[in-house]
Amino acid sequence: MTEVRFYHLQRRTMEQALPKILEKVLERNWRAVVLAGSVERVDMLNQHLWTYDPGSFLPHGAARDGFAERQPVWLTDSDENPNSATVLVTVDGCVSDRMDGYDLVCDLFDGNDEEAVLAARQRWKACKAAGHSLTYWQQTDRGGWEKRA
Repeated sequence: MTEVRFYHLQRRTMEQALPKILEKVLERNWRAVVLAGSVERVDMLNQHLWTYDPGSFLPHGAARDGFAERQPVWLTDSDENPNSATVLVTVDGCVSDRMDGYDLVCDLFDGNDEEAVLAARQRWKACKAAGHSLTYWQQTDRGGWEKRA
C-alpha cells in the first residue's frame, strides 16, 4: 500500500513548495521522480531547481541531461521511474498508473484554483478506492505544512 499525501498549496506557489519537499526527500536519502504536465514544464522546473536558492544545491536531471539512473531527482512528463525512486511527486494534476511502485506519492495542487481543487478531490477518491493510505496537508501562514483530518 502506498502512502499518498495531498499538499494543498494556498500561500506559496508550487515553484516555492516543490524545492522544499525535494530537499526533505534528499535529507532522508530517498530518490524522487517529479511528474509534470509537459516537456515545457519539465524544462522550466529543471531550470528553476538550479536557481531557486543561490545558497543551496538540489541535484536533479531530466531527459535532456541524461544519466537517469544517477539522478536522485528525475523530472519527467512521462509515467516512468528510471532512477529507481521510492517517492513520486506529481504536479499540474498529473496522475500515475504506477503509484503502487512507490512508497510515497506527494500530490501538489493549487488551492487557489477551483478546478485544481475539484480535480484533486477526484484523485483523492480514486486513491482511496485503490486502497492507498491518504493524508491531507495544508499550508500554514508561515508556509509550513499542517496535517489535517
